[in-house]
Amino acid sequence: MSESPAASGRPAALPFILVVVFFDVLGIGLAMPVLPMLIGDYTASRELQSYWYGALVIVYGLMQFGCAPLLGALSDRFGRRPVILASIFGLGLHYLLLALAPSLWFMLLARVIGGITGASFSVASAYASDVTSAKGRARSFGLIGAAFGLGFIFGPMLGGILGSIDLHLPFYVAAGLSLANGLYGVVLVPESLPTDRRAPFALRRANPFAALLALSRHPEIGRLVAVFALMVLAQLILQTTWVLFTHFRFDWGPRENGYALFCVGLVAAVVQGVLLGPMLRRLGDVWLSLAGLTVGALAYLLYGLAQQGWMMYAIIFGNFVSFAAGPALQGIVSNAVGAREQGVTMGALNSIQSIMFVIAPAIGTPLLAQVSRLPASDWRVGATFFVSAALQCAALFLARRHFAFQRVARAS
Repeated sequence: MSESPAASGRPAALPFILVVVFFDVLGIGLAMPVLPMLIGDYTASRELQSYWYGALVIVYGLMQFGCAPLLGALSDRFGRRPVILASIFGLGLHYLLLALAPSLWFMLLARVIGGITGASFSVASAYASDVTSAKGRARSFGLIGAAFGLGFIFGPMLGGILGSIDLHLPFYVAAGLSLANGLYGVVLVPESLPTDRRAPFALRRANPFAALLALSRHPEIGRLVAVFALMVLAQLILQTTWVLFTHFRFDWGPRENGYALFCVGLVAAVVQGVLLGPMLRRLGDVWLSLAGLTVGALAYLLYGLAQQGWMMYAIIFGNFVSFAAGPALQGIVSNAVGAREQGVTMGALNSIQSIMFVIAPAIGTPLLAQVSRLPASDWRVGATFFVSAALQCAALFLARRHFAFQRVARAS
């Protein structure tokens, strides 16, 4: 896919990709409070609903894990724009197939397509790296996080409202948004990677395991690969079990979950779009990442213990510092590699997220299925969030050791 004349005459800048990310996440947000409920229409029990939802999330994550470094390597060779555009239209097809799915197996096929095309967020991160200086990358990743947050502000709330009318309706709307996003990209989004900075395509660069291994060999990153992986795993266990957990404990439906996820997106957008810059200047990326990991661990524990729905809202707003940990860690990792490796590096980080999308539901949904038989007030119903808290504590421990080692190495 070549650049359109309209796009080729415009200088690449961060706002272009922020719009693309926003509309992509808006579509994802539309589906979040509805997909687990839609699966319930095809299953006979809460246990089967949990298992099937886990299967659909696992397939999506497997496809993302395999394809994220591939798309990153392709974007390093052919440019960011054509890869992003192809992914947007593919994601729209995924939503349309989910809306029309006559069975769970058909939904599984749709998730395969969605996982392949949804791996393009690594390319969006590489686009941001192309158009910002090394010093400003943590801030740029924070703005991408803010675009994510804005998508999650409006997407889940709108999805919850539409889902309360018809569980298929949010998927039709998400497909339409993807089409509009693709048309925006064709007409307005310019290429960010000049031809003289492109790297030859090689299958070894597209291998997700090779990309992760290459990333872990950077001495400046070290244990941060494991820190990032544990942090993402904790987050995704929460995300993949949130809707069913709140349904089992508080009897929330799509509308109630839409409102709660609206608040999550609001906090993420404010922190990553407004507060991140001042927080980075005051604390630095190292201390900010440690503070975010600490607060996040406490929040996971409290989510699991909450006995009233209003408590979830109090924890969401009190957990605001944890939303800064991811961009701070991404900035540290990005600044440790060269300009020609940004696409593969962001692809490797996205691969970590994708493989955790496989591991998280494999841990969370079977555990949730087992505790779904318990009374709603039983503390064990929050078991998945307790696992997230433990993983976050492990990430915090490794991060503290890594940064302490780096301080000693610099001093010597």
